[in-house]
Amino acid sequence: MTETSPSRWSKSPEHPNSWVAPADDPRYSGTDLTDERSTLLDYLDAYRLTLEMKCADLDAEQLARRSVPPSTLSLLGLVRHMADVERGWFRRTMAGEDVPRRWVREGGRDDAFDQATGDPAQVAEAWEAWNNEVAFARDYVANADLEVRGTMRDGTQLQLREVIVHMIEEYARHCGHADLIRERIDGRVGG
Repeated sequence: MTETSPSRWSKSPEHPNSWVAPADDPRYSGTDLTDERSTLLDYLDAYRLTLEMKCADLDAEQLARRSVPPSTLSLLGLVRHMADVERGWFRRTMAGEDVPRRWVREGGRDDAFDQATGDPAQVAEAWEAWNNEVAFARDYVANADLEVRGTMRDGTQLQLREVIVHMIEEYARHCGHADLIRERIDGRVGG
């Protein structure tokens, strides 16, 4: 059976390789980026919003659709993975909470991806977890200095600013994956 590819499209008529027209892009906060904190947080929030945008207007089956064999990457898997990443860095490492990862079995490394299915209840659970972890992280960061230190599982300490930079990198990488997965699902293009 031959799989057909969707036609490429964008919601930006004047910028056919953009997700939306620049004037309609909610990622541009208008924040005056004059210091380290505002710059880091604006970039992190823009990437969080990018992940949400890449998943918008898709049903549960589309969100769980794998990129290309043998990969288990899917948009739903990315949402689940990023919920665990947010949880790990902000709750466990920075706040010192003893909370488990959500989508890991014993010895399972990629369960956020491997176990992602087109079940609407699973999609709702993933978004609820992601939103809860993002809200916790935003609250934590709002009440902490960038110099505050957290402790990793191996005892290594690092500053909050390092965690935020890592989160920007993590989202940037996975938003690149999301670009390609979304284009494969319905042809929509743009960063």
